[in-house]
Amino acid sequence: MAYQFQFGSVFAGFDQLLWGAWLTVLLSAAGIVLGLAIGVAGGWGRANGPRWMRWAIAGYVEAIRNTPFLVQLFLIFFGLPSLGIRMSAGTAALLTLTINTGAYCTEIVRAGIEAVPRGQIEAGRALGLSRFLVFRFLILFPALKTVYPALASQFTLMMLATSVVSQISAEELTFAANFMQSRTFRSFEIYGVVTLMYLALALLFRGFFRGVHWALFERGR
Repeated sequence: MAYQFQFGSVFAGFDQLLWGAWLTVLLSAAGIVLGLAIGVAGGWGRANGPRWMRWAIAGYVEAIRNTPFLVQLFLIFFGLPSLGIRMSAGTAALLTLTINTGAYCTEIVRAGIEAVPRGQIEAGRALGLSRFLVFRFLILFPALKTVYPALASQFTLMMLATSVVSQISAEELTFAANFMQSRTFRSFEIYGVVTLMYLALALLFRGFFRGVHWALFERGR
């Protein structure tokens, strides 16, 4: 029997998908900012901290990178209430994304910090720059410039991974699609449109990160 495509129900509820896409962007933006902050702190600690700190950060990174994101999400949303820690689906989703992204960013930033020539750091200290200024201008900035493509790719992958948080009913694009599908039963049409929306979001993220790279590292060079 020939399948009859019916996109009318999709376009009738397209505003729900747009709202879900907007929530995906907001969730991703918050996860990027918080995850990068963890990555910078963790990368510095992994490269320059005392031994106990390096081991602690390494344990965190390995634990996150070698376990599924979905299991981490379930542990936080379903597991923590057993310890008396309860949070909304949105909060659990953001916390999991932040912890997950922070682990990957830690390794990326660490690689960038270790790639900075030691002579450049010693020259800054010889000029009398404070430790903060040395870190900001002679370590962090060159390190981020070196690993920026890897960070941008990781952030785009993180945006796509937000689809997993629909499993705990956190509102984003996939949650909106599942909601519409449960009422219209037009699975192919709905998820086909959502696939294109994720593709568009990924391309927009890549374009945005290219613009940030130009503004930070290329403008006025």
